[in-house]
Amino acid sequence: MMKQFKVIVEKHPDGYVAYPLGFKGIIVGEGDTYEEALADVKSAIQFHIETFGQEVLEVESPILEAFVAEAGVAI
Repeated sequence: MMKQFKVIVEKHPDGYVAYPLGFKGIIVGEGDTYEEALADVKSAIQFHIETFGQEVLEVESPILEAFVAEAGVAI
């Protein structure tokens, strides 16, 4: 069975970091390119589900959309 997950991919000076939304627990992938980070996080998602079971998918409210926004905060 194939299921789609929303994934955030961040570009950093030394590569890419990717993490999915809507899971119980923490899942992170990384790579030198966008494609490598996405492939790594897909593998990490599969490992997380195989290790901890389908319960990690049972979130209270499904994520319909994800947005990236900026907020100025005085520091």
